[in-house]
Amino acid sequence: MPDITPLADGDLDGAIAAARAAVGLPVGARVVAAMSGGVDSTVVAALLHKAGYDVVGVTLQLYDHGAALKKKGACCAGQDIHDARLAAETLGIPHYVLDYESRFRDAVIDQFADTYLMGRTPVPCIRCNQTVKFRDLLDVARDLGAEAMATGHYVRRAVVDDRVQMRKAIDPSRDQSYFLFATTRQQLDYLRFPLADLEKPQVRGVAAELGLRIAAKPDSQDICFVPNGDYRTLIDRLRPQGRDPGQIVHMDGRVLGEHAGITGYTIGQRRGLNVAVGEPLFVVRLDPEARQVIVGPREALLTGALTLEETNWLGDEAGIADAARDGTTVLARVRSTRPPSSARLAMDGEAVSVVFDEGEEGVAPGQACALYDPADPDRLLGGGFIATTTAVAG
Repeated sequence: MPDITPLADGDLDGAIAAARAAVGLPVGARVVAAMSGGVDSTVVAALLHKAGYDVVGVTLQLYDHGAALKKKGACCAGQDIHDARLAAETLGIPHYVLDYESRFRDAVIDQFADTYLMGRTPVPCIRCNQTVKFRDLLDVARDLGAEAMATGHYVRRAVVDDRVQMRKAIDPSRDQSYFLFATTRQQLDYLRFPLADLEKPQVRGVAAELGLRIAAKPDSQDICFVPNGDYRTLIDRLRPQGRDPGQIVHMDGRVLGEHAGITGYTIGQRRGLNVAVGEPLFVVRLDPEARQVIVGPREALLTGALTLEETNWLGDEAGIADAARDGTTVLARVRSTRPPSSARLAMDGEAVSVVFDEGEEGVAPGQACALYDPADPDRLLGGGFIATTTAVAG
């Protein structure tokens, strides 16, 4: 049973006031609430409605929800659409369901499969935010006459010296700033995040106080379009060439064995290699053209620097290239589950690079690198997708 914090006297009024402050628009303004059917986005819609805004709920149908009905813990599936519609009816707000299956397949699912085929590790939730949700859905919100769009993401939007910033949420265990590094200044001007000051049990408490049936609904766990986390089956269906066999090669050149497809491996993987040389081995590099999985000792995973592509910048400098030419110090986060590490920006030819003060583990091309301000660690400066890596050992 999910943890639900009962609200004390005045807590609901405080949450409504905080939501009104997060929106920062006159009461009565139209705000689109992106409603996935989960607790967070439903509470956002409810708080904004209680705060006096003209709320319009919008839900995206992103993939075949007929098949997804059998899968628990996924967003944007059939049950979630039903829950969003029911919540909108309970609140008495208009609600629209938009069929975005084709856009989602092109921008997220196909890109997910192609990234694995290239020997990289994708982050589909970032792609979804970057394309379908924060690009296409924002256009819909504007077409509906909304002055802002609100989501259930746990991040904070702040305006400092007339410039908009993205900052971490109050609950570090829920903070989603890493997944939103690609949000542009223009998008951030329009977006609102009313849950920044709440912890998840409090959000559930608000839902229970308002009589919303999703108060105890479990959080989504897996990638929404990958049943039971079995991404390999999906990739095999979409890109069967990923099953072409090849060699497992030690970084010193020794051929240690065979593999049944490069898409079954990720950087840092240890289990499932099925080779024995008397020492623990890890996947340190993937070569899709040669169909080779390169393995080595753990120390070979230490990354000294990386280059970025598809960058975004929310810092004070005009752009990330300017910050790199200035050698700006940053805190770099290479995975959502890892704390940020001290680093500095630099230029590597035409590319922006991140040079770590100490070797960093868990770095894989295709993943995101989110950048924070060392002088103000809650502030997201931007980031990019990891293009190449340079090992500490050379």
